Amino acid sequence: MSKSVSTSTDKIIVDRSKKHRNKAVFDTVKTTRERLQQGAGASDAYEREMLTMHIAEALQGAMIMPLFIVLASIIGLYITRDIGLIIWSLIALSFHAMSLVLAKRAAKQDITAENLQHWKNLFLGMQILIGCAWAMFALAEPARNDPTLVLFFKGATLLIALSLTAMANFMLRRATFMTFLPVLAALCVTSAFSRDPFDVGLALMFGMAILFCHRITSRLYQTSIKLLSSQTEKDDLIAELEVANSVSDEARRRAEEANLAKSRFLASMSHELRTPLNAILGFSEVMSSEVLGPLNNPLYKEYSGDIHRSGQHLLDLINEILDLSRIEAGRYDLNEEAISMLEIAEDCIGMIQLRARAKNIRIAQQFENSLPQVWADEKSIRQVILNLLSNAVKFTPQGGEILVKAGWTAGGGQYVSIKDNGPGIPEDEIPVVLSAFGQGSIAIKSAEQGTGLGLPIVQAILAKHDGQFILKSKLREGTEGIAILPAKRVLQSLPAVEETHAIQPRRRSFA
Repeated sequence: MSKSVSTSTDKIIVDRSKKHRNKAVFDTVKTTRERLQQGAGASDAYEREMLTMHIAEALQGAMIMPLFIVLASIIGLYITRDIGLIIWSLIALSFHAMSLVLAKRAAKQDITAENLQHWKNLFLGMQILIGCAWAMFALAEPARNDPTLVLFFKGATLLIALSLTAMANFMLRRATFMTFLPVLAALCVTSAFSRDPFDVGLALMFGMAILFCHRITSRLYQTSIKLLSSQTEKDDLIAELEVANSVSDEARRRAEEANLAKSRFLASMSHELRTPLNAILGFSEVMSSEVLGPLNNPLYKEYSGDIHRSGQHLLDLINEILDLSRIEAGRYDLNEEAISMLEIAEDCIGMIQLRARAKNIRIAQQFENSLPQVWADEKSIRQVILNLLSNAVKFTPQGGEILVKAGWTAGGGQYVSIKDNGPGIPEDEIPVVLSAFGQGSIAIKSAEQGTGLGLPIVQAILAKHDGQFILKSKLREGTEGIAILPAKRVLQSLPAVEETHAIQPRRRSFA
């Protein structure tokens, strides 16, 4: 039976069986960490890298030393008239050709920790052969009447050869020392037999030059190792940052999928959750109102009233959760039309007056004149203002006052502001109360029931309208919530009114 894969984008179940998309990065970082945790392993890795760089440098500068040998032979022939220099140049060129063949062969091979020392020994052995060729040059005694000129030519040639070798082979440890040790031995033997001060001086100067070049090449080698180490550490940091970023992206993706699955589930459960609650509310109201006849036991009437109030609170909670879930799931559609912010605000004040009178709270109004209509969803804007008014009444103390203002914003939009003189919200708790199910310390201590969804719903609805919600609060002075609609939703452009004049509101009462 063939397996079919659903391609629907409206799935509730999130598939978590995917393989990690960054497995290669994880494997690379794991290998690098294991290598860095082993000191010898790290040293071998740097040694392999240095040998590889030496091979590449030998192939790139393959013609430098042969050209110098040819040039030295020509100048030597001109100075000494010694045909033996031609034989010497052929021998030296042969040894250099052998070293190039070895370098090409090594470049084609995979240098590993097992064969690293073998290749290093081969290259060092080849350098000793080249050194023997230069030792032959140092031992040559051409028949020339001016030995000082010959000695000067020999010393200058050997020093230049030493410098070229040091610069070309510093990435191979001890290569310079091993190459010119036979030359130094040859010069020492010559000076010992001749006992000429010039020969002794040449041997001493060349020995000091070898030590100096050996020290310089060792420093260059250590510097190259440090550069490789720094580059490796940088690559490791980049790899770890990539892993951390990929882990963060994966966690965020899973969180978004889980949140979307939750929102879709709650949004799809609207009918299933409301249907039994409506039955409970209906029958409990019939019982508490004694529509079908009196209840013999007064406790039953009290219990049925408790059932009705608790059910109503649960229904309000479900409605708020479903509203927020629909917004998060992208299923909250706006039914936009031309509406008046002033009329909706007055209607909401009338609906909340009964609760305000129960706490002896005065609701003052300050509306600007001639506010035009706005293009918005009336039900959503009404819910925004009702939520803000309900919060204000909930937290305003007995005998307090609530100020409702509506007017122009500086950018040409419209706003509704609801300010109370309640206990206020600490500044560090404002982000908490704006998050879903978030409640401040005052709300937790309050006897009023709440879900912590009112302000997040207000914020989400205004965001759907491209608007803005601003919450201002000062402890022990009160809280102000401002709902703002942008200028593009105002149907008639009017200049902002700088002075605010209180107008006589249209009285509506639902008490």
